[in-house]
Amino acid sequence: MSSRRAFIQGAGLCAVLGPRAAAWGSAARTQDAPLASAAANAYDWKSVPFGGGGFINGFVFHPKERGLLYARTDIGGAYRFDPAAKSWQPLLDHLPRADSDLMGVLSLALDPNDTGRVYLACGLYLGDWARAGALLASNDRGASWQVTELGIKLGGNEPGRGTGERLQVDPNLGEILLLGSSRDGLLKSADRGKSFSRLSFAPRHVSLVVFDPRSGTPGEASQSVYVGSHDQPGLYASHDGGRSFTREPGTPAQVPQRAVFTADGALLVCFAHGDEPFAGNPGNAQTGGVWRRDPQGHWHDITPVKPGAGKFGFGYSGLDADPKKPGRIIVSTIERWTEGDELFITDDHGDHWAALGPRSRHDASAYPWLMNFMRGEDRMGHWISDVKMDPFNSERALYGTGFGLWMSDALGAAQSNDPVHWDFTVANLEETATLEIKSPSGGAALLGAMGDVSGAAWDDVRKTPGAGLFAPSSETNRSVDFAELNPALLARTSDFAATGGYASADGGASWRPFGPSPRVAKSPQGQHMPTGRIAVSAKGSAFVWVPEKQAALYSHDQGKTWHRCEGWPDAREVSLDPVADRTLDGVFYVHDRANGQILQSVDGGKAFKPCITGLPSVASYQSAQLICAPGTLRDLWLALPDVLLHFPGLDKAAKAIKSVAEPWLIAVGKGPAPGSGAGLHSLYVWGKVRTAGATSEGLFRTDDEGRNFLRINDDRHRYGFLLSMTADPLEHGTVYLAPHGRGIIMGRPKAGIS
Repeated sequence: MSSRRAFIQGAGLCAVLGPRAAAWGSAARTQDAPLASAAANAYDWKSVPFGGGGFINGFVFHPKERGLLYARTDIGGAYRFDPAAKSWQPLLDHLPRADSDLMGVLSLALDPNDTGRVYLACGLYLGDWARAGALLASNDRGASWQVTELGIKLGGNEPGRGTGERLQVDPNLGEILLLGSSRDGLLKSADRGKSFSRLSFAPRHVSLVVFDPRSGTPGEASQSVYVGSHDQPGLYASHDGGRSFTREPGTPAQVPQRAVFTADGALLVCFAHGDEPFAGNPGNAQTGGVWRRDPQGHWHDITPVKPGAGKFGFGYSGLDADPKKPGRIIVSTIERWTEGDELFITDDHGDHWAALGPRSRHDASAYPWLMNFMRGEDRMGHWISDVKMDPFNSERALYGTGFGLWMSDALGAAQSNDPVHWDFTVANLEETATLEIKSPSGGAALLGAMGDVSGAAWDDVRKTPGAGLFAPSSETNRSVDFAELNPALLARTSDFAATGGYASADGGASWRPFGPSPRVAKSPQGQHMPTGRIAVSAKGSAFVWVPEKQAALYSHDQGKTWHRCEGWPDAREVSLDPVADRTLDGVFYVHDRANGQILQSVDGGKAFKPCITGLPSVASYQSAQLICAPGTLRDLWLALPDVLLHFPGLDKAAKAIKSVAEPWLIAVGKGPAPGSGAGLHSLYVWGKVRTAGATSEGLFRTDDEGRNFLRINDDRHRYGFLLSMTADPLEHGTVYLAPHGRGIIMGRPKAGIS
């Protein structure tokens, strides 16, 4: 890879770091800093291009306005499509940390009679520890939102999340909404989502809801509604506005995945079923089919291809009907692992089907990671939970996969045996689960370790990376690090790699697998164990690798051989992160949370001993972070749940930055220009900072070691929960964020603002 900028090495330190133990408490002094008022729009915030990378499980076109299209994701929020730019606008970047679970969008609904209204049913998980779900309502296409707390959990990232849509607006009376929940039955609102009550629908886990628009007149509530269930598999019907339901005769006892009414009044439903309760979407689909109820009320099995028996079965999920071409239907399989998922299309109501796969050509050339992910094969993709046709353009269709979405403007070519061309239309839709990011001191501008799609090294953060791919692009990479004084030397961990990770000596242009190690690679059940975090020493002579909740390992030959570290804290209850000193080669640290101390190794990770003691202990459920700044030996910053500590060197007193009330994540980057009177580094804090009589939450930067803070984000750019943060060591003011499910975000000061 070409170097982005010349690397200028700071003054070297040749002192040997000894195991000097000193309690910070007695020597600490506090600083209470004034907070500079948040400069309005002080920073530009943009996505770093990678492209897709996550499960896109639902689309909704508005039936009354050409080009008005929305998408939902399981962990990365919702988006609105800009047809002129062929790019996507994220709608939930305003969510604060406390509402980060609302990035999981279980369902999306539009008011068919109001082009401005959009509703989202949000919540990530069903555990007791998760935030309760909420309904987000907008009357301005997602520019602003009203939040209604539901008091129940919604599983936007739980099994079965690809079914739907289970949130619907009555097409005849927009005040009425129905919401099918993950485990609390069917809810109804009569005031546009401001309040909900539970209907007497026996099943608890609803898979879909669909109104029959012909069962009412404008201004009066629709009387017929159909509801699918996961826990009591089947399709249920109500013809009294939801007061009572009965199983729909003539349909299979399977989980309805998607349903749609055609222009002539027929009802189409896709089904999937398996041994697990939430089969298909995703979750072990074994069988399924496509059914049509004609306008006279008779059900017909119109399944394109019957699933096989046993473990090689599959289900059906995505479904749509073209309102401009009566008889045209498109459906998708789900979890057809042997041949790969497929789309089928018909122009005669399902009497004859054509498979789109053999006729499709997918263009992934703009996204090198996806070309590597596809391994030279042209397949439709996996986890196709939804497919939609543009109601204003019969040639346009799009479908989602576990790694992004494909869009075509030549759908009709399938019926003439001509190629159907698909474009990976994910510009500004960044949904990768980025687990760790680093900004090296030279070479690549940015490194990103990602779930499912590996990650990359960016030489130019304005472009999708190519030469620096973390290949193969189908693994979960947990961690990445570089040698501060030799930044071409990199290491990363990977769950599905045979030996758990890779090393690179050329800045990520090529990679060599780790050698064998004593780590535990698989659980007793045969599952790959998370490979955890890695740290590279200042010049790269040593690696320290900590597989998740296992003993630490060290290597002195760039990962070819591994040995256990001595003195490493017990990590069975919580993962511990190794930290390399950025100035002296071979020195590492670890924060021993349980025992309130920092341990160090001065022999390349062979043995760790206490160097700082007397710290408060940190429980396993609390967050803490230790980082090391370059340029000075043992320049450590430690973020504890309610205090930020700075250890500025061997013989300097520790400081408690009193104005920082809750440091959730921290990072150091290049400081202001020399001679400005500021410190060597800029410090970035994601958390809460105290001012006189008030505490503010956000992203902050200090250029003088905590004496003054500037809030650098605003309430439109909060991004929910951040998994990692890093700052550029060569560009003052540039910071990178890794929100949960939103790829990587870059922040830079606007012109004239430092």
